[in-house]
Amino acid sequence: MAVETHGTGTLPPIKGVKDVPYDELFVSGHRTCQGCESALVMRHMVKASGPRTIVLGSTGCMYVANTTYYTTPWVVPWMHTQLGASGSAALGTAAGLKVLMRKGKIKDEKINVIAFCGDGGGADMGIGAISATLTHKDYNSLILLYDNESYANTDIQLSSQTPYGAVTTFSPSGTEKRLMHTRWKKNMPGMMAAGHPESRYIAAGCAAYAVDLMNKIRKALEIGGPTFVHTLDPCPKGWDYHPQYSQELGHLAVESGIWPLYEVVDGVCNLTGPTRQIAEGRKKRKPVYEYLKRQGRFAHFADEDVEHFQATVDKMWTEWLVPGVIPFTVPQKDQAILKVQKKALHEQPVAQKSA
Repeated sequence: MAVETHGTGTLPPIKGVKDVPYDELFVSGHRTCQGCESALVMRHMVKASGPRTIVLGSTGCMYVANTTYYTTPWVVPWMHTQLGASGSAALGTAAGLKVLMRKGKIKDEKINVIAFCGDGGGADMGIGAISATLTHKDYNSLILLYDNESYANTDIQLSSQTPYGAVTTFSPSGTEKRLMHTRWKKNMPGMMAAGHPESRYIAAGCAAYAVDLMNKIRKALEIGGPTFVHTLDPCPKGWDYHPQYSQELGHLAVESGIWPLYEVVDGVCNLTGPTRQIAEGRKKRKPVYEYLKRQGRFAHFADEDVEHFQATVDKMWTEWLVPGVIPFTVPQKDQAILKVQKKALHEQPVAQKSA
């Protein structure tokens, strides 16, 4: 899908692994856990954005593990910000650069601004600042939420992104109550897309699909204005599995339909990767059990728990307005209205559509 871009054309689409930039801008020396998928997200993120990038990091795993003892793996300029302040940091930095360039104090050039946050700092404490930033369309920035589904930095506490039934230090399984946590995961990228129509780019990705993720980073930076990318990051410590299986679990999360890959460009939703193949019937969705059984945090699940999880994911794919993306269903009595609207849209002249 061709889109009008604000950038300089310096970040073309990556067609395959051979097109991935060779330069490493997030290097060795960090102290993340073995098998940490979030560290891989950081590597892919800055590899995609290139050296003319400023990275802002709110408190969390990717702050603590990347700044120990006055050292850092970041080759690009980097700054720490407070736990819920990734949106504020992105907006303030983008505005500051714009003013400095306008006053001639620094060269007027494209500088990428990326602020990252974890699920606790983004989907919980930082959601207000992120929402506010996505309404300021005159300032170019990307907010990347790396989601390991818990407050992992402080020993795996429950967050709004923790999946149904999962064990955390705040939701242990016991003899009296097998499932302490019975809320479904907050639909953060869908919420950001639905609630911020002037944000030109919102996406959901996963480092297990590296080229797909890097292309989403590049699109977000090239299209202009405030943008948002949410990644699902398997976490060996929090999810309780052997570190060598991080990539495999990323694949299973997508292939089972639990974590759909998509992008919303100027209000148009586009499913990507295996998610599109599943939606088009070219790939069969795997049972959620294949994903759940690989993680110790679901070891207490009874058959009824797995069945409930599967039924909820099935509903995402069979009843939601956009499979796995928009959690609205259309009542039977209104199905005919929706069909008429779709027909009218397709019958519009091309000029009228583009207007």
